[in-house]
Amino acid sequence: MRPRLTIVIALVLAALAAPAQAQSNAQPWPSKPIRAILPFGAGSATDVVARLVLDQVSAQLGQSIVVENRAGAGSTTGTALVAKAPPDGYTLLATSSAFSVAPTLYPNLTYDAIRDFAPVAIFTSLPNVMIMPANAPYKSVAEVVAFAKANPGKLNFVTLGMGSGVHMAAERFRLAAGFDAVPVAFKGGAEGITEIIAGRIDYYFCPVNTSLPFIRDGKVKALAVSTPKRLAVLPDVPTTIEAGFPESDSTAWVGLLAPAKTPKEIVARLHKEVMAAFANENVRAKLLPNGLNPGTLRPDEFAAQIAEEIKINTALAKALMHKSK
Repeated sequence: MRPRLTIVIALVLAALAAPAQAQSNAQPWPSKPIRAILPFGAGSATDVVARLVLDQVSAQLGQSIVVENRAGAGSTTGTALVAKAPPDGYTLLATSSAFSVAPTLYPNLTYDAIRDFAPVAIFTSLPNVMIMPANAPYKSVAEVVAFAKANPGKLNFVTLGMGSGVHMAAERFRLAAGFDAVPVAFKGGAEGITEIIAGRIDYYFCPVNTSLPFIRDGKVKALAVSTPKRLAVLPDVPTTIEAGFPESDSTAWVGLLAPAKTPKEIVARLHKEVMAAFANENVRAKLLPNGLNPGTLRPDEFAAQIAEEIKINTALAKALMHKSK
């Protein structure tokens, strides 16, 4: 055999063997710690739920998941970090439904909420409860609205930044009820609760798991829930719709996303592990008694929900802008 032909054959065989060799050398996922970026402050409802579920997922995977709080710019700072991360399953986004609000409020985002992410799973729905100081004079939502209409801009309410879940819940209710009030932004839910208890802020559409202990202790007053139906943990508290305000309901979520182009098998594995985490007794004991129901959507269903939410939030943002003119 000619030397040149021998060299050519050797090169071809080496090229054919390279993919198989690379595959044999590749380590199965996950082979190193996973980083989960959480674009909110520590102690928020999103932070508490995400850490609870991801701790269990970490135990199941046998690999640590390090949660990093990267708050800022209405959750977009941390979200942008994940959008630009390698799609290898080692950088994830643990976020809330603020994810589908941001595109409607920030026109110059450096990422696309649909194109740059692969939804994995919803950890839980996150109902909000309208709470007020315990000594507030109002006995019903109708009384609050009547006062607010008679005194435009007199009442104020908690937000956790423009576009946060609690902000959008409050604004959806305010627009449905037709009154003016002043938003007051806080870095975290703990600060908002403190101000409500102290009586310095009038109301807060607070996540149920954050507000429930204070409601039960009588430190705050619960007047309504933002969900379409009453919550099992607060059966005597009416919905805002029951209170007489159609189209005032809203339900946030906490969930997990990965960068777009993350291998489908990794997304599927993560989804499977999140679903398995919900069967853990410790996880269920901390979710269910606090009015938090585990998510059930598949990744494709989660993606469809996000797309629909962006449409709804775009309409709400336009209504807010029109109202402010």
